Amino acid sequence: MGEGGDGGGVEEATVFEVGIAVPRLPRAAAGGRGEGEDCVARLVRELEDAGLVVERVRGVPAEFIKLSAPMGTLGRAAAEMQMKKLTYIGMELQFEWDQVAAFVRQPDGSLFSWRERFACFRHLIYGIMNKTNSIIILKFDDKEFHWSQNESLLSRLEDEGVVKLVFPLHDEIKRKQLLRNWALNWHDFTLQPIDEIYSYFGTKIAIYFSFLGMYTRWLFFPAVFGLATQLIDFGPLQWLVLPAFFIFVISWAVFFLQFWKRKNSAILARWGINYSFSECKTLGNELDSLSRTDDDVQEKKFGHAPDDKRILQRKEWFGVLLKIRNNAIIVLAIICLQLPFELAYAHLYEFTETEALRYLLTAAYLVAIQYYTRIGGKVSVILIKYENNQGEQSSADSLVYKVFGLYFVQSYIGLFYHASLYRDILTLRQVLIQRLIVSQVLENLIENSIPYLKYSYKKYRAVHKKKHEKESPAGKSVRLSTRVEKEYLKPSYTASIGEELDDGLFDDFLELTLQFGMIMMFACAFPLIFCFAAVNNVTEIRADALKLLVMLKRPAPRVAATIGAWLNIFQFLVVMAICTNCLLLICLYDEEGKWRIEPGLAAILIMEHALLLIKFGFSHFVPEEPAWVKANRVRYVAQAQNVCSKQLLRSISKLDTKWA
Repeated sequence: MGEGGDGGGVEEATVFEVGIAVPRLPRAAAGGRGEGEDCVARLVRELEDAGLVVERVRGVPAEFIKLSAPMGTLGRAAAEMQMKKLTYIGMELQFEWDQVAAFVRQPDGSLFSWRERFACFRHLIYGIMNKTNSIIILKFDDKEFHWSQNESLLSRLEDEGVVKLVFPLHDEIKRKQLLRNWALNWHDFTLQPIDEIYSYFGTKIAIYFSFLGMYTRWLFFPAVFGLATQLIDFGPLQWLVLPAFFIFVISWAVFFLQFWKRKNSAILARWGINYSFSECKTLGNELDSLSRTDDDVQEKKFGHAPDDKRILQRKEWFGVLLKIRNNAIIVLAIICLQLPFELAYAHLYEFTETEALRYLLTAAYLVAIQYYTRIGGKVSVILIKYENNQGEQSSADSLVYKVFGLYFVQSYIGLFYHASLYRDILTLRQVLIQRLIVSQVLENLIENSIPYLKYSYKKYRAVHKKKHEKESPAGKSVRLSTRVEKEYLKPSYTASIGEELDDGLFDDFLELTLQFGMIMMFACAFPLIFCFAAVNNVTEIRADALKLLVMLKRPAPRVAATIGAWLNIFQFLVVMAICTNCLLLICLYDEEGKWRIEPGLAAILIMEHALLLIKFGFSHFVPEEPAWVKANRVRYVAQAQNVCSKQLLRSISKLDTKWA
């Protein structure tokens, strides 16, 4: 164990993946007074006894304990946790260290994924218990407290305010490789090292960037078509251009979502993640949650099945009523508060004459509505707690739908109002351009500047506090010299609607869905909008990568096999796009952009129904998983059945021998 700076030799030889921050005490007070043992020293000793490699670093804002784990320590922790891992016969079995060769390796060759390693770290550090027969007295500075029997030491220190934070650490070598090969690589606009992202950040973030990369690549097709509609004069067939573009865009969106499902299943198979088992785990969590909420039902006898059924049905419908109540609160908030705000902006926009003032008005409106909608998001987080959701995933999906409903109204109601008020395609195009440009610029500015400002402020406070300490030499400059203290001061990757929602991808997916809705629902009004979206997404990939690698703490890994409820929202927006674009095409416009009703109404309505059939019909033409994934799954099932059959036959043979 080292103490002091980052220590070149130890840092190069050992990769520290987890850090623990504790308050920094003056060196003269480090020994303290009293009869108890120093709690930080006891924690370090217990961590070393658990098999972890420990290094103490004395930084400016705090003192840090950096942790690394040999493979044997991780294997022992995985076995103690009864961790399930995928084997080469396709079955997820309980991990055993002496049978390590039977388990599937990660794409980078390692035995455990980042999510599994982080889970092992948490098991080891939170699993340090007082196994003695007496209470242990610990001290920190002049404060003494008791460590009770069978109590977690780290949890106790967190309650006492000694442990300030437990956080993942960046691997500097891998971080720089990702910066070079991903965030700063502009040779291919959409190519990303997805396997390396998965190994470093975990499944959920890798799934997001895989989806973003595929979405951006597919955007180039409607972008080229949209550009052609503006640059090429089709002569007498010009009136067919927008309907043809509309049909192409809807077909493009349907095929994109179907091919994404195929790609999703393929990358899960490549990473050794059994999607069917992931579904079973989610279902198991929901069943556990249901059983915990109804202990009385579990205690009833088998003969009272009708009573059990009534109790479960009552709880089920009570949960439905709670969701209806919460959704009604959100809808009333939209109607009573947000809708008047939107209408006021639309009328102010009408009386604003110059384009510069309209851009400023749009920017002020978007900033104000962002903070207003975040308040609605925080209210949604509170309402979710009172719903009878079955499991964590069900609560997360419910929150996604509520917050998206708020942002859906915020983003599109003004556009709908402009379209119905002015009935002028040119005015609608101007509003679309202003909304898209201003919103993307503001979002990127806020998304990338706020983390830097938070870090700079925390750094200033830490340095300022250090300068005014008694032990600090006068006139000596104070700076952050170690990487771990810089990471400690960086913001966490959390959602903007509340830090309790520690999933920063919530904002990133929300931004993608709002963009997708805008370009799809108003495709016929402004075909060039796909070009703006494609250019923005190319920069978005790099901006999000830099944000994760440079400006934020390394996120804790999260379990996810798909993009979840967001896929349902994308599919909903495709249906909405069919309806809104048909309305736009019904109101055909002349050379001056004025709308007028034409006899083509029946043809447009027929097109709407045909496109709805295309949307739901094409979904069945494209299989949701590639043939090789399905073949591997079938082969794994056959192998698993064969193994189980042999084990069952051996068990029967042993029983026959014993009875004989």
